[in-house]
Amino acid sequence: MDWAEVASGFSAMGSDARLQVLRVLVRAGTDGLSVNQIQTRTGIAPSTLAHHLKFMAAAGLIEQEKTGRTIQNWAALDHLEALAAFILSECCADADKKAANDG
Repeated sequence: MDWAEVASGFSAMGSDARLQVLRVLVRAGTDGLSVNQIQTRTGIAPSTLAHHLKFMAAAGLIEQEKTGRTIQNWAALDHLEALAAFILSECCADADKKAANDG
């Protein structure tokens, strides 16, 4: 992942409402949820929810598929795992160097 892609992903998680939606979709798993189901579970107004879903889809955090009049949404778990791996990839690197130098 490049820095711009990572920054976009974390930016798209940068609000309480979007984090709430993302957690609801992660809990739903690979079957995902319709927009109405997300709205029921979060209480976010439909127009606001549509804005958040569009923003998150553009950043690759969620995927969407329209079937008839229903839009199914699910968390892009592989992308979320890559974001987590990126941010944790250098965990404790400086602490390990310090321990080696102190030893």
